[in-house]
Amino acid sequence: MLTIQEIYKAADVLKDVARHPKLVPTSIRDDAQIFLKPECLQLTGSFKLRGAYYKISQLTPEEKSRGVIACSAGNHAQGVALGATRNGIKALICLPAGAPISKVEATKRFGAEVCLVQGVYDDAYAKAIELRDKHGYTFVHPFDDPLVIAGQGTIGLEILEELPDADAIVVPIGGGGLISGVAFAAKSINPKIKIYGVQADGAPSMASSLNYHRIIHLNSVNTIADGIAVKEPGVNTFDFCNRYVDDVVTVSDDEIAAAILNLIEKQKLVAEGAGAVSVAAVMAGKIPVKGKKVVCLVSGGNIDVTILNRVINRGLTVGGRLSTLNINLADKPGQLSGVCNVIAQLGGNVISVIHDRMDSHKINGCTIRIELETRNAEHIAEIKRGLSEQGYTVL
Repeated sequence: MLTIQEIYKAADVLKDVARHPKLVPTSIRDDAQIFLKPECLQLTGSFKLRGAYYKISQLTPEEKSRGVIACSAGNHAQGVALGATRNGIKALICLPAGAPISKVEATKRFGAEVCLVQGVYDDAYAKAIELRDKHGYTFVHPFDDPLVIAGQGTIGLEILEELPDADAIVVPIGGGGLISGVAFAAKSINPKIKIYGVQADGAPSMASSLNYHRIIHLNSVNTIADGIAVKEPGVNTFDFCNRYVDDVVTVSDDEIAAAILNLIEKQKLVAEGAGAVSVAAVMAGKIPVKGKKVVCLVSGGNIDVTILNRVINRGLTVGGRLSTLNINLADKPGQLSGVCNVIAQLGGNVISVIHDRMDSHKINGCTIRIELETRNAEHIAEIKRGLSEQGYTVL
């Protein structure tokens, strides 16, 4: 059983190992005081270092001598790699073959051997168990382990130490280890505090399990938040969430992209998809925060730069900052300049133009595809009206 004393013990072990990022006040909502707990600034770029390191620190000499094995979507891998290296232990990590390259390479840099497995996290888990049984490694579970949960719970202690009158904490959920530790620690100190969990709607394993009052195994998961793309929650974490979590909501990939963009632009923080879901839920109004002091836990920042560009563009599109218009025109001189003139007069900025004669329904017509920067959805509507009023057909 997990005790609050175990979490305080973990905090003592981690005091010189993990960073302790301070809360950051934000203007995400005008009707509430929203703070960020930026675990994206953690040594390995994720909160996972806490639980992994504490678990490894508590292994017996015999367990350490066998080496450790773990499975991970990428962040736990780095925590285990660092913890094992600092304790002089061999580490083998099973990662999904589709894990971001940055996470794979970082795991290697921290000193672990990597085994790439086709599929998602759950496939990596199955492979790790197979190798554990075959070679006798000591398994370090990414979330369903009381000592790992205790390490994650140190975040709850830090939040309430800095903001003792917090009304709620919003926490990302994959397998559930983070929210289990944070919820247990926070409610042990202040039973009245609300704990809200957030999952991607493409991987709602914990949300579905709580709704059906039993552990649900999803057939597939699909989300940009690869760090929380887990098909099935843990036995321990399901129990903790049943007892200590007030509600679990889901957010779409578009809402996650908008949150990542907001954190970059307004908070100067880089968050991965899994790390941004807490902010996404608050921005989208899915959690009751009006008039409250609320902490959003930004759990990680290990986003692949090749994905980041696409996520930013998606966030710009969702926010009405980037728009693409398809317009039918007569194929004669001056038409394109007329369209661009209307857009310029209304404050739009043209990024690219594609002119296509073959896509028109008329022999003497053409279609142009214009990508432009805009202020918001209302600005896009204003430009469309302006073009229509000048006789252009916006498709």
